[in-house]
Amino acid sequence: MTEQIAVFGSAFNPPTQGHASVLAQLNHFDQVLLVPSYKHAWGKAMAPYDTRCAWVRTFIDDVALSNLTLCQREASLGAEGDPVTTFMLLSALQQDYPEAALTFVVGPDNLVKFGQFANSDKILARWSVLGMPEKVVVRSTHIRERLQQGLPISELTTPNVAAQLTDSAFRAY
Repeated sequence: MTEQIAVFGSAFNPPTQGHASVLAQLNHFDQVLLVPSYKHAWGKAMAPYDTRCAWVRTFIDDVALSNLTLCQREASLGAEGDPVTTFMLLSALQQDYPEAALTFVVGPDNLVKFGQFANSDKILARWSVLGMPEKVVVRSTHIRERLQQGLPISELTTPNVAAQLTDSAFRAY
């Protein structure tokens, strides 16, 4: 039987309860790869990559879903400084997992603009794309804004991620 792998890319700037609500709906996949953006294709400013990967590791521990894995494949693809596109990522992951069926998971915000993704037609021809609604609508922006205002964030992310977050983590960019 072919391994079913979901690819869930995000800035994870930081991970939120919104992310967790999507991941909880992906339990039918053998593996869910959480892929922090290395360098965002649309130039989005983010906390340092290593910091966001550490948050994702903590987040995975907190949500305790057995099929979640941190995937840092974008770091090797973006090592030359170029933005990493979804097509580049999926092509590389298909080489890494040649026997697997990959499904790219997008939230509702990216699903509506999927046609703007580089090579979106090639992605649709080669892989499955799954639009997933959040059951809990929390954006990373909400967390960053609340940190700037000195407001609590515990209900917006997981406990151990919340404990790691400070406003200063986002001032560098």
